[in-house]
Amino acid sequence: MYFVQRTRQEQMAGLMATSLRNPRGSIALLKKPSQPLGKFALPSLGLKWRSPVTKAIATPVNIIASVPGFVQLAEPVPVEVSLMDVVKSLPKEVFEIDEFKAWKTVAITISALAAGYAALAVAPWYLYPVVYMYLGTAVTGLFVVGHDCGHNSFSKSQLVNDVVGTIMMAPLIYPFEPWRIKHNIHHAHTNKLIMDTAWQPFRPHQFDRAGPFTKAVMKAAMGPLWWVASVGHWLLWHFDLSKFRTQDLPKVKVSLVAVLAFTLVVLLPLLITQGPIGFIKWWLLPWLGFHFWMSTFTLVHHTAPHIPFKQNREWNVVEAQLNGTVHCDYPAWVEILCHDISVHIPHHVSTRIPSYNLRKAYASIQKNWDKYLNKAVFGIPLISTIINECNLFDAEQKKWIKFEKAARQLQSSGGKPSSASNDSTCLN
Repeated sequence: MYFVQRTRQEQMAGLMATSLRNPRGSIALLKKPSQPLGKFALPSLGLKWRSPVTKAIATPVNIIASVPGFVQLAEPVPVEVSLMDVVKSLPKEVFEIDEFKAWKTVAITISALAAGYAALAVAPWYLYPVVYMYLGTAVTGLFVVGHDCGHNSFSKSQLVNDVVGTIMMAPLIYPFEPWRIKHNIHHAHTNKLIMDTAWQPFRPHQFDRAGPFTKAVMKAAMGPLWWVASVGHWLLWHFDLSKFRTQDLPKVKVSLVAVLAFTLVVLLPLLITQGPIGFIKWWLLPWLGFHFWMSTFTLVHHTAPHIPFKQNREWNVVEAQLNGTVHCDYPAWVEILCHDISVHIPHHVSTRIPSYNLRKAYASIQKNWDKYLNKAVFGIPLISTIINECNLFDAEQKKWIKFEKAARQLQSSGGKPSSASNDSTCLN
């Protein structure tokens, strides 16, 4: 694991004098263990404001974060703690399915989509960026409802879960059953090399042996075009029948037929009647907005300089789900339209928790396991950290390294990642 701290003696003493920098740069936050971490609320952090350079009073130290975009880095989970220990600590009510709340998420998404498309119909061209920002996020709500269905946390009825999930994902041209199968493998093998199906990091040998075009694609996917990387994943994983077991094929084919039906009944007439420009306006751009969030959520929730992918022999389930998953705060309107999918740690602790109970589950996890959590805030600092520091994953060194060999040599010779402060120590 990767810790940012000054000395173990100071941590044990629980006292530290440090500076609080602007959250858009490096962050060093001191937190009382008994308090939830607020969004830079100084009184709750035990800090006194005096000047642009703030000194901490004597305060018990929980964790110090100095990676841009992160407000807390996780301590390692003790070996005696199991995932079941974490699950058992959660209130029983967070696992309860409430049909009214479930259908409320459907109503919110449909209403948000109606409002978005109404705005698109009347908005002048110069407001299109704002409208598409909203509409792409509202479209993502379709996927999140289908996501609950895929985990059987939408309804107690398997049939309802299958039907609703298939219908909600069809407008995204996302076949529900193929996604469900592969997504559940992701939960069973989170951040495990080769096995995790959500995404796999590029490896040094893959990059070094690749031709110029492939290298450019890799750099773009883990760089400025991270936000469309999920399009490639969508194409590669969900339409090839050879990737699925024989017993799964009947349901897989139903999902593929549903996607084909939407394409023929809705998208093809849209293209014929409105032309390419209308097709782009009414479907393609909102769909790309969805993939922005799909790519971002996938990347942010499982990628950071201090979060490794692991080989099967060294992988540990509680480390992967509690330590290897990031809680990220997004703007409130995004979290509302996306039904709190960003409250991701409890979802990885147990997929049985419905989306409308994730916040209550997270509050419990914070109360009992807070120091083992990675916490971040969505924004330019966080994305910059990920795309600048997490280029290739070296399984032998068990850490993220750079694309360029010269930069890798600098790292190997003692050069520190740009996201770490001068006081930081990197422990693998």
